[in-house]
Amino acid sequence: MTLSAIIIGAGQAGLATSYELTRRGVSHVVLEQGEIGESWRRRWDSFCLVTPNWSVQLPGFHYDGDDPDGFMPRDEIVAYLEAYAASFGAPVHSRTHIINIEPLTGVQYRVHTDKGAWDAGNLILATGAYQRAVVPRGVETLPNSVLQLPLSDYANPAALPDGDVLIIGGGQSGCQIAEELHEAGRRVVLACGRAPWAPRRIGDHDLFWWIVESGFADGTLDSLPAEARLFANVLATGHGGGHDLNLRLLQAKGVELVGHFLGAAGMRAKFADDLADSIAWGDARYAQFRELAHSTADKKEIARPDLPDPPDFNGGARTEIDLEPVGTVLFTGGFRPDYISWLPWPDAFDGDGFPIQTNGASAAVPGLYFVGLHFLRKRKSALIYGVGEDAGIVADQVAGE
Repeated sequence: MTLSAIIIGAGQAGLATSYELTRRGVSHVVLEQGEIGESWRRRWDSFCLVTPNWSVQLPGFHYDGDDPDGFMPRDEIVAYLEAYAASFGAPVHSRTHIINIEPLTGVQYRVHTDKGAWDAGNLILATGAYQRAVVPRGVETLPNSVLQLPLSDYANPAALPDGDVLIIGGGQSGCQIAEELHEAGRRVVLACGRAPWAPRRIGDHDLFWWIVESGFADGTLDSLPAEARLFANVLATGHGGGHDLNLRLLQAKGVELVGHFLGAAGMRAKFADDLADSIAWGDARYAQFRELAHSTADKKEIARPDLPDPPDFNGGARTEIDLEPVGTVLFTGGFRPDYISWLPWPDAFDGDGFPIQTNGASAAVPGLYFVGLHFLRKRKSALIYGVGEDAGIVADQVAGE
């Protein structure tokens, strides 16, 4: 039997699209190499959302718990996705590994797996926003005597060998883990790049309320500079009920900040003298968001929130450190798409690996769709809060509506 669609990936994007196809009576399957919510299962032990629970709004299954302003931990996120799939009988085939995808004559696809093959007229890729970890330049120069871990292999402080920890990548994950390791008694050096920041609470509302109400979350891809897709997420955390997290605060706690990693020479790690520039870049993004928050308050006729200028920053930082006391180097430099490594359509993607598409539909391959990527259509496209909108638009196209 030929299906109307095959969805690859059973995270929030794949399940939201399955819900929308089910609602339209479109025959389909969801193929998942792991379990439902697999990418969330792989997060570190203390991982939690950085967006409030009230923003967990997949189509037909909004959060209705008793802690809307809390931040859902990893295992609850997985449980929510499992309950969502069960709520509409999502046709998920877990532990199903893709062998290859074969384009057939006309607009049709055959997906070969270790559990057989499926044919469909449409193929929807919902494999997540975190496909391939960025490996920083120069890592090949690090000594083999120091454990080197990608973010996906980090679980908790106790699982690391003794010694200091060098974290390469000062984005959202890197800062959260730096805070966790420092609080566990580890000495941490954080090699920073450029990342935006803002307070967790702004006036009477959470940061994410302002992101939504200002229209910032609805910023469209064509209204943003091309490099915006590669920016780090805003520095924030949901731990402990949510609190401020930025480079100044980490430095005040005792985390050592350095510039971006250049490489190693023997047992010496080298860093650029650009920490002050990275801080200034983040401060400029904060200033832009402050203007947006003030204009939003004016439009809603509420008091402008107090958002003071950031304090001066002492950008003096070491450009070399001794690796002898370092037990672990952790790579937290973000992620990029990885479609080209397993799909037969290299011309369907741009130089950064992002699909060339409009409203989720490939511009190069008929019947090929994408859901759940950063800035697929809007800033919110990869979020549990926003992915449902794109899922509905893709489902309309598949259903011919």
